[in-house]
Parts: sequence; structure tokens; C-alpha cells
Amino acid sequence: MKILIIEDERGLSESIADYFAEAGNICEQAADYMSAMAKIKLYSYDCVLLDITLPDGNGLNLLKHLKQSNDPAGVLIISAKNSLDDKLQGLDIGADDYLVKPFHLSELKARVMAIVRRKTFGGSNILNFNEINIDLLAKEVKVNNVTVKFTRKEFALLIYFLANKGKVVSKNAIAEHLWGDGIDIADNFDFIYSHIKNVRKKLEEAGCKDYIKAAYGMGYKLTDQ
Repeated sequence: MKILIIEDERGLSESIADYFAEAGNICEQAADYMSAMAKIKLYSYDCVLLDITLPDGNGLNLLKHLKQSNDPAGVLIISAKNSLDDKLQGLDIGADDYLVKPFHLSELKARVMAIVRRKTFGGSNILNFNEINIDLLAKEVKVNNVTVKFTRKEFALLIYFLANKGKVVSKNAIAEHLWGDGIDIADNFDFIYSHIKNVRKKLEEAGCKDYIKAAYGMGYKLTDQ
């Protein structure tokens, strides 16, 4: 899961990033309106954690931009403001949820997970694709009821393919989703092939069909064809 944290309080932003990163997620941070706008224009995210009050702009305008751009990212507003008007305005613009500071990181994570599940997998914690069964909360993959062990990156890669089932995803998109915007400085994406190779091998060894196909010159696609 790839998360953008738009929060000007550095300590809180770092705490959120560390908490989610520890669970294997990719976290990027923006401390002001301009840097946040630059990131959402350049990169895609599963969920955006959005503070309304930023030093150089209103976070609600970032939300408006996301919605006007038809960006599929989930948006969770995190704000010290607890007025009903602020909450209703954010939800009316299109935010998926609203959490008032201070909050427990465990509650934040639960709400983020709920948003991503709802947007990507219809709200279910269990993902089924033919003989593949995935428990998103336990991060457990089974093929024909037999557990298959994956590394964090391999698990995230498999989920990314399933979330984009039937679509061609480029190496660049895969790299950005799994490693963040720092991947821009990479000389090549050969390591992507290694991760895809490992995922395919583990699935096939467990008796699964090879669903991940190369779309030459474009990227890869997960299909049951």
C-alpha cells in the first residue's frame, strides 16, 4: 500500500510514516501545500492522509483537485479542527473519512485499511482469484488451500497486480508503487523482473496457473485468460 502523508507537524508525520512503513507500506510525506500538490500531480497513491490546515494553503483545495482529476486515491482527513462544518465540507467534497487529532495510530491504520479495501476490493478482507485466496489483514496467501510464503515486496506486488487485474501496468508504475518516488533515480528496473519472477515461481510451485503475462514493450498484466 502506498500512502501520502500531508501534514506540517513533523513529529506526527514521522510517527505515522514509521508506523505504516513498519508494516511494509510505502509512505511519502509533504509538509506544505505546494509540495503536496506537486506529489499528487506526479504520483499515484492508495490513500492520502490530508491535514486541512497547511502553512501555505488550504488542504481542502488539494482534496478538490484530487476529485476534479478523478484520482482514485482514498482520502482521510486528519485535522485538529473538530467543527461539524469542516467535517461536512470535507466529506461533501469527497473525502472518504475524517479523523480528529489526537488519535491512536492503530485507529488511523484501521480506517486507512477500510478505505483501501472499500475502494479496491469492495470492502472485503478476503480476496479470491481462481485458486488464489488472500487474507488482506493477516497478509496470508493460499493456493488451493495451501499457504505460500511471500516477502513483503512480493506480497505487495501480487496485491498490486490483482488490484489492476486485466490492466497492463508498466515497470515504472510497479516500481513507483512499491518503492516510492525515490525510484526516479534508478538506472534501470531489472530488479522488478526479479520480483515478478519470484512471485510467478512461488505461485506455480504451489500449483497455480501462470496468470502474470508480459506485455512486450509495455509492462505486465495479470489475466485469467
